[in-house]
Amino acid sequence: MTESEFLARADAILDKIHEQVDNWFETLDIDLDASRSGQVLTIVFDQKSHVVVNSQAPLQEMWVAAPSGGFHYKFDNNNWVDTRDGTGLADNLSRIFSDITGQTLTVTL
Repeated sequence: MTESEFLARADAILDKIHEQVDNWFETLDIDLDASRSGQVLTIVFDQKSHVVVNSQAPLQEMWVAAPSGGFHYKFDNNNWVDTRDGTGLADNLSRIFSDITGQTLTVTL
């Protein structure tokens, strides 16, 4: 995929995640703050646990930094998959966010 195609996909994914997180803030009793600067989305839970989702255009990867570790995702067969274990980005983010909040949260991409 070209760099512009990658950036368009990355923007769409970051927008979807941001929208869902904002929706949780508005509809659930979860203390969080989400902010986006370019290709970096930062989510802070309870003013202490940080999750950062960002794109790495030179590698054509999406990266996630969370309390549980760092993860890299490549686009394959219309899905962002972990470069180590093949787990999908949505599944991993759902697990990460649920672990942090103690509530079942589902990310859909």
